[in-house]
Amino acid sequence: MASQLPAFPRVIFTILEPISLLAGAFPAILNPAWFIEQQIDSPVPISTTAQAELAAQQLGNCYFLAFLLAVAVLYSTNEIAVVRRYLIALWIADISHIAITLFGLGYETTMAPGSWNSMAWGNIGATGFLFLTRSAYFLGVFGADKPQLLSIGKKSQ
Repeated sequence: MASQLPAFPRVIFTILEPISLLAGAFPAILNPAWFIEQQIDSPVPISTTAQAELAAQQLGNCYFLAFLLAVAVLYSTNEIAVVRRYLIALWIADISHIAITLFGLGYETTMAPGSWNSMAWGNIGATGFLFLTRSAYFLGVFGADKPQLLSIGKKSQ
């Protein structure tokens, strides 16, 4: 369960990350044209298609699903092994999310972080922070998980 995580990763994974998922979900669902426009800076305004807006809204729904999964896993399981496996899946997704974003930005923009907009910083910087925090957690940088307390009447295995 998430309460067994060391303090720093517990705050990051159980509070800040779910909030960030909602922060990504709502703009994509409620204002997909803006969300699409913000992905890559362009000197000229872009017009979006209905298909692109639908895809952005579906992505927003995926962010909302990720929020629901985070809450379901981190607040309901009593098994730290389940939490760790969930965090491993997110660690892998962090890598692919950053790679896809960098590919979409192109080499020149990728190599010029000073030119990144807030969306790029969220996709690369925030996801990179989560990746590094997960990596540090797996390496034991924050200390060991707290032992699980047994409920009354529950046998230890």
